[in-house]
Amino acid sequence: MTIATTVPEVVQKRRSAFSRHLTAYLFISPWILGFLFFTLGPLLFSLTMSFHDWPVVGERTFIGFDNYRTMLFDDPQFWESLWITVKFAAIYVPFNIVMSFLIALMLHHATFASGFFRTAFYLPSVISGVALVTIWSWIYSREYGLLNFMLSLVGVDGPNWLGEPGLAIVAIIIASLWGFGGTMLILLTGLKAIPKELYEAATVSGVPGWAQMLFITLPMLGPMLLFTFITSIIAAFQQLTIALLMTKGGPLGSTYFFAMYIYDNAFKYFDMGYAAAGSWVMFLIVLVLSLLVMRWSSAWVYYEGEVKGGDRDA
Repeated sequence: MTIATTVPEVVQKRRSAFSRHLTAYLFISPWILGFLFFTLGPLLFSLTMSFHDWPVVGERTFIGFDNYRTMLFDDPQFWESLWITVKFAAIYVPFNIVMSFLIALMLHHATFASGFFRTAFYLPSVISGVALVTIWSWIYSREYGLLNFMLSLVGVDGPNWLGEPGLAIVAIIIASLWGFGGTMLILLTGLKAIPKELYEAATVSGVPGWAQMLFITLPMLGPMLLFTFITSIIAAFQQLTIALLMTKGGPLGSTYFFAMYIYDNAFKYFDMGYAAAGSWVMFLIVLVLSLLVMRWSSAWVYYEGEVKGGDRDA
């Protein structure tokens, strides 16, 4: 008798709970549908493609892990493009974070026209890739470029910035750093969120400025530095537009990034299955790097309310 009366009550409670949350579900339904159709769906589809010989025109054949095996063991261009990308990331990531932090710190302490300079530093990050390449191609031009013109004023014959292997990768790194405004804005927000009382107490106690930076600013910015570190790694591995339009992977393959390797397999050789396998290899590499960074961050990232082992013992 008890079961007969309690089961309908449970069902009724579940229905009423669903009815109460129906409005919330309706509000988030556009995002859910977008995620299913434009993120999860393409991801699963590309995973399926990676196990097939998938030409644009012709019969699709299931080949298992052959695409991955060929890429890892029989395709030297895969390793060359990956090595170029790793070198690019090793330079781009720290420079992007350090530059963003220094500019954010300067704007945080600015007392004159801080809003203007904040906008000025941020705007380049929202410029389209094509416009960015057009601007920097003009700056780097050997004949009429702004950079070589400035060098000529001091009697220096400017080099061919985009025509020499050693300089082309440097030119792309500088052009990529042009979009540091997004990272800068995140760190600036973090700086403004640090309580001023911490600095005031440190100043009263006679703590020098460099120590305040080391023991207050950087620890309080830990979560945001971690976020920008990971997003910078992702951006470095996804580098495509600037190199594709500015150097086309040259000269001598010195700027042939991993993303361009995937792009060529898809839209130059029309091997969609092989390109999909390359995309998943990139995903796994970035995932492993992100997990390693997050594991390493436990030693230097502090969250509000968190108690470390040494602090607990004290």
